[in-house]
Amino acid sequence: MKSLPHYLPTAVTLLLAAAALFHGPIHQPDGYHDFADQSLVWGVPHFCDVTSNLGFALAAFWGWLRMAPAADHDDLRHGWAGYRLFLGGLFLTALGSTWYHLAPDNARLVWDRLPIALACAGLLAGVLGDVRRRDSGGMAGLLALAAVASVAWWYFTDLAGAGDLRPYLLLQGLPILLIPLWQWIYRAPTADRLAFGGALAIYIVAKLTEANDHAIAAVLGPLTGHTLKHLLATGAAALIVGRLVFRLRVPRPAGAAACRPAPPSAMSACR
Repeated sequence: MKSLPHYLPTAVTLLLAAAALFHGPIHQPDGYHDFADQSLVWGVPHFCDVTSNLGFALAAFWGWLRMAPAADHDDLRHGWAGYRLFLGGLFLTALGSTWYHLAPDNARLVWDRLPIALACAGLLAGVLGDVRRRDSGGMAGLLALAAVASVAWWYFTDLAGAGDLRPYLLLQGLPILLIPLWQWIYRAPTADRLAFGGALAIYIVAKLTEANDHAIAAVLGPLTGHTLKHLLATGAAALIVGRLVFRLRVPRPAGAAACRPAPPSAMSACR
């Protein structure tokens, strides 16, 4: 029988979904596409916002290069389907965000938001498979569908004149709350908790810089809030990828595979 903490992630998800439902539609702010970066360098408009996406592709390429050959590794195989979706979403974010920032509008924004939603879905599925020691393929598929649906909901409601970001924002918010909960409940290694927790904290800061795009540009000049958001989000992604890659290099002590997923009530058998 599951202990009470095991129900917390479900409760948090239901509460957030209920809050979003009762809140009502969340619309995209007016002037959303009016970014502070209006530079033109070597014929590339919004140069800093465009080129700062390169880091996403590099982090994804590094992760894929190191993890794909080790997909059957005991420290990766359960979460690999999710992490594979995360890396794919990360790489597509570099492409989609670059395309969007060259000429920002809602039609192009779809191809920016969709990869981000897929990356969030993949991260959720990967961590859940990781901590529960169960294959994440099914969950990755379901969450990928949810990611596509969340962006489609925003886009088609926007075409109808009432764009609603609630599902998309919910999918971005869930990893920030659920990943630390899952890692605590299932006793993930401390290094995992620190790396993922640090990455999530950096991502929160990135979202704050995004919301203060023009104010930061007024202080830092060419380094606008949105450009800084890209750089910080890249750092967050690289921290997660780095931790996953490092896990593949460190042999696990004998018996750790059996003990890691055990709930608190069963840990005495592993001591």
